[in-house]
Parts: sequence; structure tokens; C-alpha cells
Amino acid sequence: MSTLRLTAAQAMVKWLSVQMTPEGERFIEGVWAIFGHGNVAGLGEALHSIKDTLPTWRGHNEQTMAHAAIAYAKTMKRRRAMAVTSSIGPGATNMVTAAALAHVNRLPVLFIPGDVFANRAPDPVLQQIEDFDDATVSANDCFRPVVRYFDRISRPEHILTALPRALRVMTDPANCGPVCLAFCQDTQAEAYDYPAEFFTPKVWHIRRPEPDARELAEAVAAIKAAKTPLIVTGGGVIYSGAEAAVLEFAAKHNIPMVETQAGKGAVDWEEKLHFGSPGVTGTGCGNQLAATADLVIGVGTRFQDFTTGSWTVFSNPNRKLLSINIHGYDAAKRGAQALVSDARVALEKISAALGEHRFADPDFAARDQWFQTTDALMAAPNGAGLPTDAQVIGAVQRNTGKQSIVMCAAGTMPGALHVLWRAAAGGYHMEYGYSCMGYEIAGAMGIKMAAPDKDVICMVGDGSYMMANSELATAVMMGIPFTVVLTDNRGYGCINRLQKGTGGAPFNNLLDDSYHVNPAHIDFVAHARSMGAKVVKAGSIAQLETELQAAKVARIPTVIVIDTDPMPGTGAGGSWWDVAVPEVSTRREVNEAREGYDKAIQRQWLVN
Repeated sequence: MSTLRLTAAQAMVKWLSVQMTPEGERFIEGVWAIFGHGNVAGLGEALHSIKDTLPTWRGHNEQTMAHAAIAYAKTMKRRRAMAVTSSIGPGATNMVTAAALAHVNRLPVLFIPGDVFANRAPDPVLQQIEDFDDATVSANDCFRPVVRYFDRISRPEHILTALPRALRVMTDPANCGPVCLAFCQDTQAEAYDYPAEFFTPKVWHIRRPEPDARELAEAVAAIKAAKTPLIVTGGGVIYSGAEAAVLEFAAKHNIPMVETQAGKGAVDWEEKLHFGSPGVTGTGCGNQLAATADLVIGVGTRFQDFTTGSWTVFSNPNRKLLSINIHGYDAAKRGAQALVSDARVALEKISAALGEHRFADPDFAARDQWFQTTDALMAAPNGAGLPTDAQVIGAVQRNTGKQSIVMCAAGTMPGALHVLWRAAAGGYHMEYGYSCMGYEIAGAMGIKMAAPDKDVICMVGDGSYMMANSELATAVMMGIPFTVVLTDNRGYGCINRLQKGTGGAPFNNLLDDSYHVNPAHIDFVAHARSMGAKVVKAGSIAQLETELQAAKVARIPTVIVIDTDPMPGTGAGGSWWDVAVPEVSTRREVNEAREGYDKAIQRQWLVN
């Protein structure tokens, strides 16, 4: 048997460079790296030696460079991914939040944090977390609950089994998610005679599991027995590549559709059976259908509480739940009738079994009325005063086309975009599984790396921008252009509204309601410009529209700052959301809110 003598780090990156997709591309497109002790000598040397084959990119923050990797994988529909490496200690734990984000969203990313010395000779090494009762624990054990697969590489031959296991998880449609390979720093540098065949290129195919015959028959029977079914499209539709299949299924059988945050953009908003979104961030016409549906057909959704209005929006007393999902865990939630299968395969088989079975027309007039209502909300303002978020969204909508992707993650904008944004097929990217503040700018960079021909628009509030903005400098450095619309409402506007809505006094959310000695006046234009971006302050909606057009030809990121009113919500749509209100308070407003809360929770669907 022929062998290659390599360090463990050299062997790892060589192996990663030959893991291929069926289209002949690397599955691991490249590696984001911030070097420090724990990865600079071992992995750093290895990555340098292979930089022309497997590129390495330098981030400015471990968490946000991982966000870029996650956004890339999401945009690539989980068909390709990236790796992320850091030093031990704070570099590693900075990535734990990103790992949780990837885990919640079922997205593949390979985390390779440096770890302590396997030989323990210099213990305690700089930045080492010591467990007083367990010598095998390091800071990297924080990854265990937030990754799908965890391994610690403490011998060079460990990668012979750990790496294939890692890629198996990342390419598994049911168990897909992040992987952590904690890499002991002395092991990285240790040499071993690896079998040459280990580095033979391998193609990773993503399987399409067929449905169980009994579950399929029961699903068909449930649909045939329904009078007013409703399809809820989730992110699994997109990851399955079932966008055309779900539209064909709906059209053939005349079943209306609503979409989750993850599923938005699977079907073009102009399709007549598309009624927008359900739940807390639901459209008026979508929630009207949800209230009357006697069969809710979830396709690739985990039925998060925003989708279900905390399990109150599907309020027909005779409603049933049919859940088509690749993973049995998600398919069986809330006592649903489960159909465990690839979404595209399931829809095709169900449709064939239904034949020409069709349902009565939904209320298309309600759909038309919804768009008339939201046209008015998103129209440019006539008078003075700060614009609303809806008016900002309208300006962006009027200046984008079918080749645009709008993205966001946290704050006011996710809810407003879910309700109002009219997404073209493939034109929406929302990280709302974890709703992680600070994902936006790094995420926009990752999207643009995955889809360089798309016009990427990042919608971010001042609160999220302040959480994490350093990858703006990375995007400038790497020449990755996208547009940032930074809405400045002076604080956490959506949480301020939630606080007031639950009876609380405005407190610690808007900058002017927070403790301060010196009033906060943040110059976002100067800040973004200092990182090299093209920046402008839009003094009106009209100027915002002009600058959006100018940004389309820029070769670096463009940041457009606009002041907005923090008080108004979307002005339409929505439903109740379960946010527990104190039972006892000295505030009359809280006590009144609690009375409303007690009534609302009686409507919850409590099947587990």
C-alpha cells in the first residue's frame, strides 16, 4: 500500500480539497480563517501550501465569518459549503453562536477550532478552559449541543474516520447541519503515513428518500377527505429543489399556499394561489385561509411559533395537520400525520395518486384586497416626518427586479419583509430560525459569493448593525459588492414595541430610553466609510430610490443610511404571539395585558 507522509493538518486540507459535488465542484468551497495559537502553525501552514486549490479567506470576527459560510451554504441550497477555523479559547467560543444558528437552520458548515495539546505537556496552555473535575474537557465542548457531529482530533490517524463522518452529516438531507472537529494543536503538526487512496476524489450525492407506502396512502386519503386544505411551504422545499413541484401540485389540485420565512421565495409572489405568509408575520389573506383550513399540509417546515401564531392561527376546530418532512422528528411534531420523505418525491407521488382531484377556489378577492392595502402602506410618503419601515421596503421593492435577493435576520425588518416583501422565485434570504442579530452584513457577503450574478440587498437596522459590522471591511477588501440599507430608528424598535404591547414602559431599548450620561449620536456614515465602503445618507424616500439605482453598478459594498420612525409596525397582517406577561405588576398596563394574555392562551393548540 502506497502512503503519503503528511502532517494531520496537511492531510485534512488535502482531503477536503478533493471532496466533490456531482457537478464536479468542491463541496467545501474554501476556508474562512482567523489564525492564532492553536491553528496558525499547523492548519495555517497546511492551508498556505494548498491555497491555489483550496482558498483561504481572512475574516474580522470568528462568529461573522462563520455567518458568511452559513449564508453561502443556504444560498447554495446545501449543495456546497465552507469550513471555518479559529484559534483555541475565545476564537473558538466566538463561533458557538454561529454553530447554533446553523444547527437551528439545518445548514452545513465545518467548524475546525484549534484545541489544547493532546499530550498535555504545556497545560494549562494560554486560553485553556480547565474543568476541575474532567481533564478531557476543553472550551470546544461548548460546541456539543449545537452541532450535529462533534469529534476531537487528538491523534493524526483520527482524520481517517472523522472526516468522512463529517461530510456524511453535512450531505445528509435529514441530519444535515454543522460539524465540529476540534483539532488539538500538537496533533495538527504531527506527521503520519496516510494511505494514498484516502485522497482519491470522492463525489457526494444527496439522497432523496422515498415515502413509506402506508404513510403515503394515508396522506392521500387525508387530502381527499379535506374540504379546505392549505399548503405551508418551508425551507425544505428549497433544499429539496421542490419549488416547481410544489407549484405544480398546488395548481393541479387548486390548493392555496402560504410560506414560512425559510420557504419564502420558493414560489413567485405573483402566482395566484400564493397567499403570502401565515402567523405572527402573516398576511391578512394568508391568515384568513389558515383560520378556515381543515387540513394544514406542511411541506419541509418545522412549524416554528411565528408560522403558527404560537399555535392559534390554525383555528378551525376540525383542522388536521399533515407534515411532509425529510426528518421524522419534524414530521411528527404536534401530533401531525407524518409523511417522512424528500419533499419533491412526496409531492409528485401524492399528486399522481390524487389524479384530477381538485378543490374549490380560495378567496382570490381577499388576496387582491391585501395587495391594494399594502400598496398604500409601501407608497412613498406625501408629507413630512420620518418614513416608516414599510415605506423603506416599498422603495427597495420598486428598485429591484427578478435578479435581486433581499436578505435580513433580526429586528423589525424580518417581520415587515415577511408580510410585505413580494419575493421573486429565489429572491429572498432570511435567517429567522435563530434570528441572530449581526448575521446581516456577513450573510450578505456569503450570499454574493454564492450568487455573484444576483443583486444582493441587505436590510439591517441600527441595532443589528452595531452588533456585528466588521465583515463590511472584509467585503471591501475582497471586492464583494452588495447594498446595505441601514435603517436608523435609534435603538431596538421592534422590541420597544413588544415591550409596550405587553404593558411595559419604554425602557432600555431605544437609545433615548436607556441609561446614559452622554446622549448617543452614532455617525453611521462615517463609521461605514472608515471601513472603505461607499456610503451615503438618504434624507428621503426619493433619495433612497436614487441611491439604490446607483449602487447597482458599484464594485464594493454600498451603505445607504436612512432615519426611520421606530413606532409604527407594518400596519397590516399579523396574529397573536405568545410572549408571557407577568401575572402581578404595579403597572395597570401590564395587568390589562395579562388579562388579554390569559384569554389568548385558551386558543392554543396544545397537542404535543
